[in-house]
Amino acid sequence: MNRNTGTFRSLNQGPFTIHQDEGWRTLAATTPSRNYARNIGYGFIGYTWEENGPSLAVRNGEETLETHVENVASMNITDVLYIRCDWRDVQKRPGRLDLHPVWELTMDAARRHGLRVAFRVQMSSPNFQPQRLALPDFVADKVPMVDIGNHAGSSFVYVEPRYDHPKFQSAFRELNELLADRFDNQPNMEFVDLMMYGFWGEGHTGAFPHPFPDYYTAETTCLAMAELQLDIWRKVPLAVNTQTDINGVGNDAVRQLALAQGCWLRSDSILIEEPEQIGQIAGRPPGTAVIMEDGDFRHYRMEDIPEDSAGISRMENAMLHVPDLGANYWSLWTEAAQVRRFAEHNPYGFQRLRERMGYRIRPSWIWQRKRHGTDEIIVAIANDGGSGMPGVLWLQLESVNGRLCMTGSIDKGQPFGGQLRLASFVLPPDFGCKELLLRAMLETKPGVLHSVQWSCAQLLQSDGAFPIRLAGHEGEGWRKGV
Repeated sequence: MNRNTGTFRSLNQGPFTIHQDEGWRTLAATTPSRNYARNIGYGFIGYTWEENGPSLAVRNGEETLETHVENVASMNITDVLYIRCDWRDVQKRPGRLDLHPVWELTMDAARRHGLRVAFRVQMSSPNFQPQRLALPDFVADKVPMVDIGNHAGSSFVYVEPRYDHPKFQSAFRELNELLADRFDNQPNMEFVDLMMYGFWGEGHTGAFPHPFPDYYTAETTCLAMAELQLDIWRKVPLAVNTQTDINGVGNDAVRQLALAQGCWLRSDSILIEEPEQIGQIAGRPPGTAVIMEDGDFRHYRMEDIPEDSAGISRMENAMLHVPDLGANYWSLWTEAAQVRRFAEHNPYGFQRLRERMGYRIRPSWIWQRKRHGTDEIIVAIANDGGSGMPGVLWLQLESVNGRLCMTGSIDKGQPFGGQLRLASFVLPPDFGCKELLLRAMLETKPGVLHSVQWSCAQLLQSDGAFPIRLAGHEGEGWRKGV
């Protein structure tokens, strides 16, 4: 907040013509850092639980759940821990959460390793049918289930709930209220996947028909469920899946609504996607983060992954398409030992993503100009990453004596990947301090700001601020009439 005016404001972003100033000089110029900065809005995602469960070793009884979570969290490339589980894994009875032990283990590991957390709760999954449904029993017992088709090569029939049924809708609202009450205020929550219709909560049931009586009911129900989540989750970003509307349930309308309200995007594969989803991601609105994964070779076993004519493995090829989309996240899945082994033998993909995935911002130029009897500070923020800012970037200029603190924003999504954005602060006359500090913050949802670490090679303050020393107006080095 600007302590001089008591309000936030949008910064002047130019153009800054030479005719506006009475003399200027370059105070600082930075270069990209070779170190990887952990910031909200991008990173590698390690899975403590996926739709099939935890690691293969845990499923086979060869490893404890505690060991698996620690292995994923302790990888030096992990930034976010992710849980993808069924509704029945978070609630067993009305009115309260009954979280599977993986939740507390994940949250504890995130605290100890300085990581962030994300999750998805699935209302439907084909993985364990017919033995069990993704729904908790207290919901499944009260909601009609619809046969949608036979499993290939089997006699059993997949079922889907009537999402439009009043009992389902009531339980769905309560689930979101309980989850938001528990997690929406958690400072290390990165994002939550929008709970959508169908298999894995991604908005589809494959080639099977939907369980609704007609398209109108399907679309209005799915839109209402999306609106409910958008209303309840006020602080944590929600991510909507790019799944096409192949089942005719209103995915297109849900996605448009979600994007209009600032949701992020996610896609569950990258190389095999049809042009529609790739086009959606590439043409997304400014300020929209993208979460990417590819499940075909999720176990990262090198002996199972084919190579192309250039000797590039299929998984590394998938990783190297993340910068093509300007995406923000890449999923590591559950097999920590295999990921480490793969990274040792295929370092380029990880190196490339550490340099280009998401954003990397720094104050590339800082100028001081004489204007209006005082000083104007202009900063050119460079983004060395491949994506624009996933939200609104705020800059804060403060004096070391604490008497001045000016805060302002630049346009949503700016600076875009590989580009610059200029912004200025006009200092009050004679405020009496030559030592300034420049900080950055990212607003991911209205009013929710997170500190951002500068990605420059030059030295920063111990608290991450970039130091600026003003020049006296009578000293040498000023330029004018050039």
